[in-house]
Amino acid sequence: MASADALLLAPASPAPFRFWTAQRRKRYAIFAGVALIWGAYDAISGWRDRYAFLINATESLPYWAFVVERGHMPAKGEIVSFDPPRTPLVVRHFGAKPPMFNKYVWGIAGDTVTRVDRAFYVNGVKVAVAKPVSRLGEPLALGPVGKIPSGCMFVGTPHKDGFDSRYAQIGWVCRNRVIGTATPVL
Repeated sequence: MASADALLLAPASPAPFRFWTAQRRKRYAIFAGVALIWGAYDAISGWRDRYAFLINATESLPYWAFVVERGHMPAKGEIVSFDPPRTPLVVRHFGAKPPMFNKYVWGIAGDTVTRVDRAFYVNGVKVAVAKPVSRLGEPLALGPVGKIPSGCMFVGTPHKDGFDSRYAQIGWVCRNRVIGTATPVL
């Protein structure tokens, strides 16, 4: 009997060490979830600081969705996104806070814009014809001609109703109004 009492009094052997206990698994899952959410937020906010997504609400360009790379100056032939001036005509047609405009860059600093009647030319190549009145029947003043100033561009669309540099209300689009270069995605 003494041996049975000795077994009862002997210390129990320790349980084997298990790293992945239920409590540890839960803590690591929470930590991983927080890290994943933090990383996703950081990536999205970084993307948002450099890019914008724009839906085109007009027919002036054949695309309806763009990704805009902020702060990037477009080259000739690319699409520029810019803030339109807040003229009374722009406000009447596009609202008190008009959205950014997207137009092709037809002429860059140093190019020469000329006009014959209501037809506009960049370096001798016809790019557009200006309408005499807006869709609301308001007279449209003709846009600038001459050598495009440094930091500015002549912008437009092939659409007959495009509202762009061929009209004085838009004029030259200069660096201080440029948001970036737009790439069509849809």
